[in-house]
Amino acid sequence: MTISNFIIIPATADHVIHAETICDEMFESAKARGTGIARRQPEYVARKMEEGKAVIALHKDGTWAGFCYIETWSHGDYVANSGLIVNPIYRKMGLAKAIKKRVFELSHEKYPEAKIFGLTTGLAVMKINSDLGYEPVTYSELTQDEEFWKGCQSCVNFDILVSKDRKNCMCTAMLWDPLEKEKELKEKLQRKAEAKERLERIAKKQSLLKRIEAKLWKSTKKFVAAVIPFG
Repeated sequence: MTISNFIIIPATADHVIHAETICDEMFESAKARGTGIARRQPEYVARKMEEGKAVIALHKDGTWAGFCYIETWSHGDYVANSGLIVNPIYRKMGLAKAIKKRVFELSHEKYPEAKIFGLTTGLAVMKINSDLGYEPVTYSELTQDEEFWKGCQSCVNFDILVSKDRKNCMCTAMLWDPLEKEKELKEKLQRKAEAKERLERIAKKQSLLKRIEAKLWKSTKKFVAAVIPFG
């Protein structure tokens, strides 16, 4: 079975039937990892689906295969992609990466000016985020919305977060900033334009040198012909 056996699409009200199963799997997965995250309620996940703020992966036979949803903070200035989960029977197939990519795209479509961020201890998720363009940052660069940080209270490492005055913890903070990415793109295009200009100047110099060489060769031939006449 490959990734081509699945469809990954923005969730709608038609997918609410999967909400409870998804929440149960989120809880069991968090318990197995020992992260102790707050349990999501089916009503909350269903609302995300109805609002078009989630992505669902489905096997071609209709079985749910994976899920992730969008949360906004600081009046939409920050966006987090939360609740990433893959059905255990479909793991190790690249679904997590494909879902993260699609929910990232959906987040940028809905909130083009928002900073997209995440907190994670998982190396696999860090790798996926890095591939999408996220960069490690300090906690001070994340949303300071109190409602977001309340979500950490159920984590087993919450005492560490508090003792560190919310400046760092066991999780790695990663951020995708549209302004920074736009700046990087402009700089890249500028470097590309400058490189092209340099190549064009070099090409012109080479062309000029060839013309000079051809002219000198022609003059030399005429001189030789005049000094040493043949026949």
